[in-house]
Amino acid sequence: MTAETDRLPRRDVRGRDTKLRNLLLTGLLLGGLGVADAGAQGVKYRLPGASLPTLNLGDPRTAPLDPPPPSMPTLSDPTELQSFRGIPLNAQKTAQTQKPAQSSAANTPKPLTDAEKQTLKTLFSKVRPATLRIEQCDNTVPGACDEPDGIGSAVLISADGLALTAYHVVEGASKLSAQTVDKKRYAVEVVGYDDQDDLALLRVSVPGATPFVPLASARPGVGDAVLAVGNGGGTFLQPKTGRLTGLEADAGPGGATFPPGTLQMSAPLIPGDSGGPILNVRGELTGIVSYISVSREKGPASFAVPVTASDARLAELRAGKKLDAPIIGISLNGPYTALLTIDATDFKRASALLKLGDTPGAFFTGVNPGSPAEKAGLQPLKLNDKDQRISGDIVTEVNGKRIINFDEFQYAVRTYRPGDTITLTVLRGNKPMMVKVTLIGRSQAQR
Repeated sequence: MTAETDRLPRRDVRGRDTKLRNLLLTGLLLGGLGVADAGAQGVKYRLPGASLPTLNLGDPRTAPLDPPPPSMPTLSDPTELQSFRGIPLNAQKTAQTQKPAQSSAANTPKPLTDAEKQTLKTLFSKVRPATLRIEQCDNTVPGACDEPDGIGSAVLISADGLALTAYHVVEGASKLSAQTVDKKRYAVEVVGYDDQDDLALLRVSVPGATPFVPLASARPGVGDAVLAVGNGGGTFLQPKTGRLTGLEADAGPGGATFPPGTLQMSAPLIPGDSGGPILNVRGELTGIVSYISVSREKGPASFAVPVTASDARLAELRAGKKLDAPIIGISLNGPYTALLTIDATDFKRASALLKLGDTPGAFFTGVNPGSPAEKAGLQPLKLNDKDQRISGDIVTEVNGKRIINFDEFQYAVRTYRPGDTITLTVLRGNKPMMVKVTLIGRSQAQR
């Protein structure tokens, strides 16, 4: 399940014939499920960069910031499923453990008033000096940051150079640089992070008088006007405005990676804005940009990790806590991503094509070398030349909890921690068996 370890989508390096076969198979799968177009279901992005079309429950990611999108999405470890920063991933989320989103009527926000627009415009001028462009490059090497490997955003929250960003912006980066509004670059150190909640605390070597923004003392409300500042699309510290349209928002598959209180906004954010601040009209930080969703029916939506002055996670991050997400090391790739969230009825329809058996469950198409999944002997889906299963495990339970698709597998695994041993109920050759798997942290898989 690469959604856990690998949030970035992979480029399809196979031949033209294989790509055509995948496209045909995708059409068959969607047609068999009565879905006319995967795009109609919605597309999810983890902001900066091509980071997630692979559902990886354990794959190491290859690019932490904002790489170009790959051609064929892959789903990663169910734990990280749609956290995709930058590349689309099909997405309709089944009801899980999250609370229903508090939202305005039909989730359609009222346009900002002229007074609100002016307030946010004035606010942008005030807070822009506290925002940062995060680049994956070594600023001690002349010219190395002229074309950085990736770009994200961040915001300073203290006089001593502490800054918040989305964890996926800095995850796996060997060298990081922060650029302030005056275009000067400064060294960056990752103090702590929470992979599950996509939040990271940085220490940036800015001068002592550099402005910073205060943390909000209370949670925001639906309908509040908000300002985002980021580096979307290669721009430099530019504003985006909108309203909060949901609290406890459901960000779709991959929502297991988001904490309670996730904010949904109408601000038109794009890859590169990830890690940037969401500010209320008082200039207080209420969230960190993490995720976007694009739907033909509902239009774009943006999601942010909520933060407040009383947030216990911030104290832990200041103390240097580094919390990895658990991974297994399996993946769901290519056309099979269309089956991410299928229900029991659609599983049976898919099974009529792929011969998956009569019992709905999560299947996967890849096992990472050296991963917990490989050590436990889990077997990926293998098809014959007629695209029918000849082998491959179907996971039906995680520690006794029933699951029927890869998305639910993601949610179940994410309730545990690295080092925990879980028991999977697996159908192999239509015979049930119990498989014990010891989870590892994503950073362990990247070594």
